[in-house]
Amino acid sequence: MTPAQLRIAVLVPCYNEEAAVATVVADFRKALPSAEIYVYDNNSRDRTAAVAREAGAIVRSERRQGKGHVVRRMFADVEADVYVLVDGDATYDAPSAPGMIDRLLDDRLDMVVGLRVGQAQAAYRLGHRTGNRMLTGFLSSTFGHAFKDILSGYRVFSRRFVKSFPVLSDGFEIETELAVYALELSLPVAEVETPYYARPEGSFSKLNTWRDGFRILGTMLKLYRSERQLRFFTGIGIVLAVVSVILAIPIVITFIETGLVPRLPTAVLSMGLMIMALLSVSSGLVLDTVTRGRREMKMLAYLSQPALKRD
Repeated sequence: MTPAQLRIAVLVPCYNEEAAVATVVADFRKALPSAEIYVYDNNSRDRTAAVAREAGAIVRSERRQGKGHVVRRMFADVEADVYVLVDGDATYDAPSAPGMIDRLLDDRLDMVVGLRVGQAQAAYRLGHRTGNRMLTGFLSSTFGHAFKDILSGYRVFSRRFVKSFPVLSDGFEIETELAVYALELSLPVAEVETPYYARPEGSFSKLNTWRDGFRILGTMLKLYRSERQLRFFTGIGIVLAVVSVILAIPIVITFIETGLVPRLPTAVLSMGLMIMALLSVSSGLVLDTVTRGRREMKMLAYLSQPALKRD
């Protein structure tokens, strides 16, 4: 199949993007003439929905606040062969979309991420750039290296990725969850450099560097706990065991020298911590087995969708 023969859906989650959404719709209509463009309004207080409808987009709404809720609704409702997910702030380069789709088809990938290359100082603030690098490094060390820009909002997906992906997050952590899902199942993915522009005049960012950064980091820690239980609980067990041994050393020395245990409460605490350490490691072993079963179910759901072929 060629891009012209595929059903392509451009998914645009929007919240108060009256100043930019018409430009986004027009640019993607020009770049992908055969695509259907869906704008999902997330309780905007301005004319976002009306402007998008006037620009020719299919406009729908999601009442639960947060980008994660919107993406969950879009992935469930929209039927297509290829999905292009892009923010409604006109910062991403629409002409890059055909190339990203070609890369998806040619290499038989399931996700292509737009690696942002800032075209202006205002486009990519220092705080966001630094936070992105830190979070990307954490993700690479935890789940494996595959991405340089995990927080990019510009992505192209195959149908089987979209229809097998269980969206769990509520807000801007969705980009992290998408990356972890791909790494967890070792799905074929790639990054393509794409220009990243400053917002147009009258458009304002809804991101907060510290708040959203901590939320994304919290999501990664929760995903680490749920997907890497053996490492997580073994780490806790090691800490508890070390503390237990430190408390026990002077007690053991005193017992060897005098045959007495004068600090009985400390001895009981040390023993309790060691028992908790063993329980933590045991829990990690059990939960790791459960996680392997969950991962197999995710892979089966993924494989139940037909693969996207170039011809």
